[in-house]
Amino acid sequence: MSNETSTHTAQAGQPATKAIGEESLAPQQTRIMGRVSYLLAWFGGCVSIGTFTMGSSVVGSLNLIQATLAIAIGCFVIGIALALNGAAGYKYGIPFMVQARAAFGFAGTRLPGLVRAVPAIVWYGFQSWIGAGALNMVSATLFGFDNLVFFFITFQFLQIGLSVMDFQGIKWLENIGSAFILASLVYMFYSTVQRYGDELSTNLLTMEGSWGLPFWSATMLFLGIYSTMILNVSDYSREHKHGSSPSLLTIIYSMSILPCTLFMGLIGYMVSEATGVADPIQVFANAVDNTPLLMTTLLFIAFAQVTTNVLNNVVPPTYILMDVFKLSFRPATIIVGLLAFATFPWKLVTAESAAGLQVFVQTYSAFLGPIFAILVVDYYLIRKRTLNLEHLYNAQGPYSGLNYAALIATVVGVVVALTFSSVSWYASLIPAGLVYFLLMKHWAPCQRFRQ
Repeated sequence: MSNETSTHTAQAGQPATKAIGEESLAPQQTRIMGRVSYLLAWFGGCVSIGTFTMGSSVVGSLNLIQATLAIAIGCFVIGIALALNGAAGYKYGIPFMVQARAAFGFAGTRLPGLVRAVPAIVWYGFQSWIGAGALNMVSATLFGFDNLVFFFITFQFLQIGLSVMDFQGIKWLENIGSAFILASLVYMFYSTVQRYGDELSTNLLTMEGSWGLPFWSATMLFLGIYSTMILNVSDYSREHKHGSSPSLLTIIYSMSILPCTLFMGLIGYMVSEATGVADPIQVFANAVDNTPLLMTTLLFIAFAQVTTNVLNNVVPPTYILMDVFKLSFRPATIIVGLLAFATFPWKLVTAESAAGLQVFVQTYSAFLGPIFAILVVDYYLIRKRTLNLEHLYNAQGPYSGLNYAALIATVVGVVVALTFSSVSWYASLIPAGLVYFLLMKHWAPCQRFRQ
């Protein structure tokens, strides 16, 4: 084995905690999150402001009951995908970049690493700018101090400081933050019903809606937000203590994502139906007659960016930098935070950048489904859920170089995804997975990767 595993070989007698900054790519032996803590970590890290808009998008096609069920089913599907791809990390304690070596090879992991890291850094900067804007509005409203650049720089360095605390800091940030997030969402939901109750009762409950294609399409709307996390879920599952079955893990993932998604989706749905405005944040921001609601909403926006960034936009590129450049955890997180400045998020939020940002999202999303399919097929059908850790940590071993089966399968999946862009993630799964399976079984150049 390489040095990556030399300090983590003993299974027994491990301490219950680990020192800050001790994170590595080695198999994780000291796990710090039990079931409740792990659920709360996902709860706090899965707050996406875009969920408001997704709720707005089903207005006119689904009634309130249908919208609620669509969100619940969508979250359960996400839970299954997370449990499937996170199984290797949970069982062996390995991160996403090590897991991918079996399917893509040591050199080939640069592809899934790039697909996961670049969007994370871009969204890190983008969401930090959004959060800083919310804090600036709070400051301007309450204290008359208006300086967005100051709040952005301060906000970003605050997140960098939280990030270097590694999973010890992430655990407590997400666990404690989840209480504020849930309380804020309950208050925002209550205020929405109080303000627009009459319009909602006459429209949302009485409309017929659809149980057909619009309903099932709505169940899949939420996957786009979580598809990046589905890819690198092993980065998190390796921190969860042993003892949870696959079915229990599916429930943990589903129930951690469901509350925020349900509240935010229904708030967006109800506000859009009652006002005709698709952006609930704009509605709340204009609620000048209700300052507590405005402040709660703005603080919720800011805090949600922190919990989401630290878990989902810092950890993946950090591990990738650790793998590619052999950095330790702390320097890698600092570099990721500084790279977020280089995304020029103040440019990304302009109307002129909206079209380009949409193309960027559609392009990288086309790679997510194929890579997910390849990882799942590799672990369950090729490896039969048994990995050779010595090979995974030996850069000169059987997994050295590039596995062309994974590369070809990814290309096939991407072509299908771009052809059926409206359902790209789903359309790419079977073609990419099938091509990868057939090549691994029957193509001679892939033989050494079957070990």
